Amino acid sequence: MAPNPMNMNTKPSANSRTSSIAASASSQEILVRETLRISANLASTPLLQTPSSLTTICCEEIDGRRWKYVADTDASGHFKKNSFRPLCLHTPQAPLDELLSFVRSYVVPEGFPDSVTPSYVPYMTWRALKHFFGGAMGVFTTQTLLSSVGVSRNRATPGAVAINWILKDGAGRVGKMLFARQGKKFDYDLKQLRFAGDLLMELGAGVELATAAVPHLFLPLACAANVVKNVAAVTSTSTRTPIYKAFAKGENIGDVTAKGECVGNIADLLGTGLSIWIAKRNPSLVTTFSLLSCGYILSSYREVKSVVLHTLNFARFSVAVESFLKTGRVPTLQEGNMNENIFSFPWRDRPVVLGSRIKEAFQEPSAYIAIEPLFDRERYIVTYNPSKHKVYAVLKDQAKSDDILKAAFHAHVLFSLINSLNESKASSLKERGDLNSNVTHTVADIEACMADTCKIVANSYGPFKNKAKEQGWTMSESLLNPGRARLFPPDNR
Repeated sequence: MAPNPMNMNTKPSANSRTSSIAASASSQEILVRETLRISANLASTPLLQTPSSLTTICCEEIDGRRWKYVADTDASGHFKKNSFRPLCLHTPQAPLDELLSFVRSYVVPEGFPDSVTPSYVPYMTWRALKHFFGGAMGVFTTQTLLSSVGVSRNRATPGAVAINWILKDGAGRVGKMLFARQGKKFDYDLKQLRFAGDLLMELGAGVELATAAVPHLFLPLACAANVVKNVAAVTSTSTRTPIYKAFAKGENIGDVTAKGECVGNIADLLGTGLSIWIAKRNPSLVTTFSLLSCGYILSSYREVKSVVLHTLNFARFSVAVESFLKTGRVPTLQEGNMNENIFSFPWRDRPVVLGSRIKEAFQEPSAYIAIEPLFDRERYIVTYNPSKHKVYAVLKDQAKSDDILKAAFHAHVLFSLINSLNESKASSLKERGDLNSNVTHTVADIEACMADTCKIVANSYGPFKNKAKEQGWTMSESLLNPGRARLFPPDNR
């Protein structure tokens, strides 16, 4: 039988297709192997290879980025003129990374974060937010002041308007000069005054906005507002350097200050831009002021609370002593600063007075004569005045730095014992059902407390100092704000 021509044509065609597919698969495998081999060679090859005509001289690194310096050589091996150049050894940064590096150079100190303390970031975050709200508020206050001046312009010459504006600024400068005499208090109660200054700043802004309601009182209101705001500016300026100094780990206080001010200015500009956009929509002035003020005050409070200082002022000293008496341990720097009372402003009465006068500490001479022998070996006298409900520490003229610290410690111990005595007497009165009687202390009660405190201080003041130093606290009497009165022996001649 003759072979079917259709079958004969089909078989060679199938064979040829099979061979073609096999050849194609083999080619693809070879291509894949060659691609992998080339990729592996490229991965193992340095980023930049130095041609044989170039000689590597040295290498350098800046913030993790590396370069090597090369030079061309001629046939005799001598370096060619003007051939010394750097070659990049790192992968070029993406445009976004380049932008972030540029921004970082303006807003954070060099060597960040190793060049500053950990509390720097939260402080600058809240500071930027505070300046954002402050910048936004500035647009509305300025707009209001200009509007108030415009209302009175119909009844006054332009020269009189200018004089009113100059008088307003002049009154602020006078207030700034008068408040500057409080100098040392900016060191004693740095955080408290910083927060008080921000409260005054918002008060001044509120008075400026009030000129919209009574434009005929522009001059007195604007002068008062400017005085208040300039006092706040003195407070901010005076407390700025100690705060930045607490963040600097080395001799970089200038860098930290410059970058901190840059962050504040950026946030201020952003707030100003936002407020201009809002002002074009004629929002409610009262609502806008309330929201911005709340944001400003909250940011100011969090900003001040985030500062970690190493020194023991009166507020932090009280926290440290109270913790030591209750638990036997001195709080860490972070704990002591977080528990510090920011609202204990210097002008408020304090339950413990250091370096007081005799007439404030003692009501009767008999009280002084009864207590004085207990402090023969000390350079201070501590007592409790029941009529004023305060503990007083009177310093002797020989008192040195450690004596003042010990007097402050002794006064806080006495205050703690008096509070315990008050609580026990109040509970006993409550048990007897005598709720209308006030807690009173006899002379015997006070003398017993005094004797107990002398024993406690003798055994615990040394351990308190040592534990405070171990936690990193700087023990100095200079920030405890001791009064200037000193007790000296009478001249009996």
